Amino acid sequence: MTFITKKKLDRRTMLKGLGASLALPMLDSMMPALSAATTPVTRLGWVYVSHGVIWSQWKPTTIGQGFELTPNLKPLEKLNGQFNILTGLSHLEADTKGDGSGDHTRASAAWLTGVHAYDRTRPGVEVKLATTADQLAAQTLGKNSQIPSIEMTVDSASAGSCDSGDCFYVNTVSWRNPTTPNLPENQPRVIFERLFGDGGSAAQRAARSKKTGSILDSVMQEASGLASSLGNSDRSKLGEYLDSVRDLEQRIQGTETKTAQNFELPDRPVGIPDSFEEHTKLMFDLQVMAYRADLTRVFSMIMARELSGRTYPMIGIPGQHHLISHHRDDAELMSQKARIDTYHVQMLGYLLEKMAATPDGDGSLLDHSLIMYGSGMGNGNLHRHSDMPVLLAGKLGGKFKTGYHLDYKMDTPMANLLVAILDKAGVPIEKMGDSTGPLKMEAIAV
Repeated sequence: MTFITKKKLDRRTMLKGLGASLALPMLDSMMPALSAATTPVTRLGWVYVSHGVIWSQWKPTTIGQGFELTPNLKPLEKLNGQFNILTGLSHLEADTKGDGSGDHTRASAAWLTGVHAYDRTRPGVEVKLATTADQLAAQTLGKNSQIPSIEMTVDSASAGSCDSGDCFYVNTVSWRNPTTPNLPENQPRVIFERLFGDGGSAAQRAARSKKTGSILDSVMQEASGLASSLGNSDRSKLGEYLDSVRDLEQRIQGTETKTAQNFELPDRPVGIPDSFEEHTKLMFDLQVMAYRADLTRVFSMIMARELSGRTYPMIGIPGQHHLISHHRDDAELMSQKARIDTYHVQMLGYLLEKMAATPDGDGSLLDHSLIMYGSGMGNGNLHRHSDMPVLLAGKLGGKFKTGYHLDYKMDTPMANLLVAILDKAGVPIEKMGDSTGPLKMEAIAV
């Protein structure tokens, strides 16, 4: 039996080198003797996109199991049956409530809280929101991982004027507590070094890179020694894992070489890939590696922030995403918005396919995780926060069935879904924002 190996390893075994440490993936030798499986690790992730969707291109026409994929969902054909679509959910706390403009900022603020974000530029208004669902999860799930949570973005932060007077709320969807936002990281190198060690200052990193060429090189001697004591199956897994780490580092180094040819190495590394697609895939690859090595069990990612001015010439759309979302029912602009939404789902598909192809215990990373994808608006043209797009991928270790379209009574609080997800993940909480209890999910909850 391949799970019997020469050496019994602790799940927390680390490879250590100069200024770096490398967690290992789940190996057969980390499992109890003569056991074919271990209790799967619970993992949660949230991916945010902005400006709602074109509903005729997103919402399935039938309810229940076996629904036909709509144009927006076509990029997920290989994953058909491994995700659920939920419709009818709303964040009415993102509506104005007499607070004037600010629908975009309130959209991202309410997404993981169900709480109304008041315009902080008004006299006497304090910066106060709520601890977000990802951080509530991190408080429990993060106790058993090296990094409680990772917050990422591939859309540049806005520092200018937003629809509520400033852009304080649109640059993050994660809040550690009611007064402390978690600002997401867009630099792949910073995420990489947070996971695997940074070797100190910029000068130390440069010296190490000149000497060894790689963070990974500093742990290879120990890795070789470990490999010699493992069985064939574990040696193969370890080699493939180290190759994946090497590939990530080389991709990041290649990006930095392009962007830093005429600059000295800064204390905070530079180097964001030129293309949106390359940047997004690299960040998702880093997250898969973090899941695989059990470095973190919780992440959030902003793929497109509210009021995003990003253009998409790679799919033939030179106009800005935000402006296109105000299509005023113009057929051409609606078509462009739908193509942007489909492209975002294609990027999500890259993450989910990679997770589905990564073995984890008796299943895959996707089997043992739950990834929520969606927007803080339903209709971006009208700034409506009703009937928002929600996709749930993965089975959370068998706690959810997949392949369903669940259509709820209009304006059912989306906060009810957040409560239900946390409860299933072992993070029981009675209330979030405007929730009225856990969302009823009898069709898919196990």
